[in-house]
Amino acid sequence: MAFELPDLPFAKDALGDHMSSETLDYHHGKHHKAYVDKTNKAVEDDKHGIKGKKLSEVIKHAAEKGEQGLFNNSAQVWNHSFFWQCLAPEGSTKPSEKLNKMIADDFGSTEKLLDKLQEESAGHFASGWGWLILNNGKLEVTSLHDADSPVAHGMTPLFTVDVWEHAYYLDYQNARPDYLKSVLHNIVNWDFVSENLDGNGIARADQEG
Repeated sequence: MAFELPDLPFAKDALGDHMSSETLDYHHGKHHKAYVDKTNKAVEDDKHGIKGKKLSEVIKHAAEKGEQGLFNNSAQVWNHSFFWQCLAPEGSTKPSEKLNKMIADDFGSTEKLLDKLQEESAGHFASGWGWLILNNGKLEVTSLHDADSPVAHGMTPLFTVDVWEHAYYLDYQNARPDYLKSVLHNIVNWDFVSENLDGNGIARADQEG
């Protein structure tokens, strides 16, 4: 059973000017699909002894064995599948009461959290991902380079934003801060972030191979 390119959880035009349907055509339909195809080829060859494993297990295997090509592609499949779930049409979701309290305790306010995430992601050198994670019961903002993923480090991911240039160039050219401001302050899927506090949403990014 091969890994599949998951459908977007919204219509391609649902994110308005924040992320265009043209960007989603390329980002989801070409970049994400290419990672899926390359992962499937590596697994099908079965040089790694991972056929039939979950995507998260493939990532951990590749990280442990230093198999960089397999790691890059499988982690990018997971990261992108998680990323699409993190987005929602503007104004359609809001943080749960539990998440609101944690945000207030750890950052002071939602705006301060988003500002911190924007600062971290805008300042991240070259390609990678900005992350909101849960660590020992506390919310933390971090970023990881290239294809690296929380799955490989035992982190609990709550939200991510893609800062690879292909995520925003068609809409924002090289203005990464403008892209981040538009996404973070308008189309965060707070329902999904709230679910991830209890680990309920994270499984949507995993697949059986």
